[in-house]
Amino acid sequence: MLSNKKIAVIIPALNEEKTLPAVLNDIPGDLVDEVVVIDNGSSDKTPEIAKERGATLLFESRRGYGYPCLRGIEYLKTKNPDIVVFLDGNYSDHPDEIIKLVEPVVRDDYDLVCGSRIMGKIEEGALRVPVRFGNLLATVLIRLFYGFKYTDVGPFRAIKFAKLLELDMNDNLGWTIEMQVKAVRSGYRITEVPVNYRAGTGKSKITGNIKGIAVVGYRIIRAIFKNLFFSPARADA
Repeated sequence: MLSNKKIAVIIPALNEEKTLPAVLNDIPGDLVDEVVVIDNGSSDKTPEIAKERGATLLFESRRGYGYPCLRGIEYLKTKNPDIVVFLDGNYSDHPDEIIKLVEPVVRDDYDLVCGSRIMGKIEEGALRVPVRFGNLLATVLIRLFYGFKYTDVGPFRAIKFAKLLELDMNDNLGWTIEMQVKAVRSGYRITEVPVNYRAGTGKSKITGNIKGIAVVGYRIIRAIFKNLFFSPARADA
């Protein structure tokens, strides 16, 4: 049943030469049709590694998280996959768990499946203070303002590509939250599955200090209130 679905993986990457080989090696090749790595201005060998390992390599000069993802989505419009999986390049997530995300989409017709680190096993030291703070703040605010109970806003997730396009994603720094709250506003069938999380060897993009917490808090609050009145543009409308 899974073999009937075309599955693509999007990996935004910035200076991930130490971890990207492991990430690409662990992606189940018998399940995934195409891996798209979007380099966000790396100064190391990240682009070369992506090409050598058979991934489609794209470039996005605008720094952030959402911009590379948007670049990947634009490319995939020419491929029209059934399902898109978002995965980080720092090897914190377990790429071999992709099947946990796509199975509910295929077998139970969910539109969005989020990998929950909170429901899974977290390696000691893997979730830094800003991440824990941001996760708690985001899930509490989403439940309060959107009436939906998420346990996590981590990046590892799968979504039907057609449904993803309806969300009209445009945020950069609040990307994961934007997707989750817009999916709620759109009435999508949403679920979470437990995923494991380790302390990736890649360099953190957010420092574990007060400044990091302030930045995370701003991103979350902005994304949540910005999308309170979002209404999807249905393709068949």
